[in-house]
Amino acid sequence: MTSPNSKPQVLVGVVPGTAAAVVDVAGGLADRLGADLVCATVDASSEEVKQRADGTVVSEPINPDLPFEETQVFDPGLRAEIAGALDSHPVTWSVRALAGGPVQELARLADQLDAAMIVVGTRESGFRGSIEEFFTTSVMVQLAHHQHRPVVAVPLHPVLDDGLLPWQSPGD
Repeated sequence: MTSPNSKPQVLVGVVPGTAAAVVDVAGGLADRLGADLVCATVDASSEEVKQRADGTVVSEPINPDLPFEETQVFDPGLRAEIAGALDSHPVTWSVRALAGGPVQELARLADQLDAAMIVVGTRESGFRGSIEEFFTTSVMVQLAHHQHRPVVAVPLHPVLDDGLLPWQSPGD
């Protein structure tokens, strides 16, 4: 946990392809709060074995037949996407590569950082499933129910006017 005299932390969950939109919002929030921004990505195909003092995660694959890197390295392309999104925000930021379940790992890191909030993106609008599946698989919803910090949802593809919501099918 951070000391009482250190800057607040805003944790943002990032995935390639949508990181810029989510990080842009998180960077603005961190700037307004005078906070540092920690950008974390989670490899759900691996699980953490241990974490080194420098924050590097040593992991092993959940499926032993899959190739993997023992040490989680932050994707350079994703780092570049984040850097581009933060050009207009004067915040100090860092990245973390995690392994395991996204909800559990983001909540654990938020606890370690004593984060002021967790910022995540919403589901892609192309998802068409049941409302039950939407609410049981959404990282945002699960985070909101499995830890005590505010969770900010960044709409990636907002539904305007009378458009179909992600869990609706035509004819609903």
